[in-house]
Amino acid sequence: MLKESDQLKSGVLLSYAQMGISIVLSLLYTPYTLRMLGRSEYGTQQTVMSSVSMLSILSLGFYSSYVRYYSIYKARKDDDAIYRLNGMFLLIFMVLGGIVLLCGVYLAFNLKLVFANGLTAQEYTTARILMFIATANMALSFPKGVFTNIIASHERYIFLKLVSAIQSIIDPILNVVVLWLGYKSIAMTVVSLVLSIITFIIYAVYTVAKLKQKFIFHGFEHGLFASLCHFTGFILINMIVDMINNQTDKLLLARYCGTAEVSVYSIGSFFCTQFTNFSTSISGIFTPKVHRMVLDNEQDKAKQRTVLTAFFTKVGRIQLLLLLLIASGFVFFGQPFIARWAGVGYEESYYVALVMMIPSIIPLTQNVGIEIQRAENRHQYRSYIYAFVAIFNFISSLYLCQIWGAFGAALCTGLASIIGNSIIMDIVYHKLINIDMIAYWKDTLRMLVGIVPSFAVGVLIMRYATMTSYLQIALYALLYVSVYAALAWRFSMNSQEKQLVMSGLRKFKLIRQPS
Repeated sequence: MLKESDQLKSGVLLSYAQMGISIVLSLLYTPYTLRMLGRSEYGTQQTVMSSVSMLSILSLGFYSSYVRYYSIYKARKDDDAIYRLNGMFLLIFMVLGGIVLLCGVYLAFNLKLVFANGLTAQEYTTARILMFIATANMALSFPKGVFTNIIASHERYIFLKLVSAIQSIIDPILNVVVLWLGYKSIAMTVVSLVLSIITFIIYAVYTVAKLKQKFIFHGFEHGLFASLCHFTGFILINMIVDMINNQTDKLLLARYCGTAEVSVYSIGSFFCTQFTNFSTSISGIFTPKVHRMVLDNEQDKAKQRTVLTAFFTKVGRIQLLLLLLIASGFVFFGQPFIARWAGVGYEESYYVALVMMIPSIIPLTQNVGIEIQRAENRHQYRSYIYAFVAIFNFISSLYLCQIWGAFGAALCTGLASIIGNSIIMDIVYHKLINIDMIAYWKDTLRMLVGIVPSFAVGVLIMRYATMTSYLQIALYALLYVSVYAALAWRFSMNSQEKQLVMSGLRKFKLIRQPS
């Protein structure tokens, strides 16, 4: 078995590789999906998926607490306590999965709660079937999440990322096949459910057969469940906030503007979602490490602050390098790409994506801080702040979506991100969480010396270049990426970051090992 550092490095590289594959495949098959389904059915599908995804809130934040208690029991070398923890979590999530099924069935028979009177009779029938299938998938994800948490806690990131990467490849391929055969959104949802069942079985077998994990369903530690509830209570608030920020816009648009406007918003949020996933896909890899860092330095707060700040900065710098490249690239090339990719009627999607993507850059570079908060058991501060911001987002979106449609809803989400996720949270990190944000920003802002000049190249291309074909867009994008990478390597990246890049290239045999 690979040692921890190799698992971490491989996990990060595989995360980025998986995201790259997923993004490329999504970009290839989404236009085909749009054409085959049409704006109305695509909007209906997206609204149903948003409605069902809101049921994920019923996990009540328990997933995030598993690693914390696993780390504690592992430090004590108490295997029986870990097995009882496994059993308790599996029971909890089987019950919660059952509740999800009941809620989904209720929504399926009361679709006017979601769509009001905005659908035809045929669209209501389609939406109801989609709701049933998607709800079954969501319910299955609850116990499935227990196994993925156990595997992640054992730091088997290579296995997790390989399975996830294979699924992300197979899913769009099968979707294209079923659409080509003449089936619609219902068949696509069935494909997703079948793949979820298969991966659930794979994770369960690996957990029991390979990791030798057991599940004890009795003799739970006294007060453990109450302790879990206390720890996860504020995480639940965060989940509610994320749900409001990420899902309610589509529901408001479906109710007040129709499913066609949902389609416009969905295309814009698609790019923002891929952008977000590119960052958050690796944050879970560091969860066990963060908890160990906090526990190992619990008695020396000054040392803990130094260690956490260094790690927070190290991860943040790498994230910023990549996210600024992607975000600036979208600014310069996103408009002609969407015009060519999505077609007529989706021009506004570019602006929808911009006003959500750019404000999210800072919080996404700092998302490892979320795990630090949880490890220190101080995540309640984030919950209070996010609750206030979510209320602002919902009220403002409710008003502006009726005036400016998809752009109005997206604008409110972007403003909420700037206020809560960036400005206020940075103050909280510095004052209440054990991270020196002044040191973080001093170190991080130095990177802009090499990055900002590349923006001038992007502006010139955007202003003067003709980009009406994929080939033209790709060639100019490649030119921009080359300039960005060269300047970042020369003026922004430190020796450790350069070494990480070289290590990754050697691992994939893109360059030779040093003799």
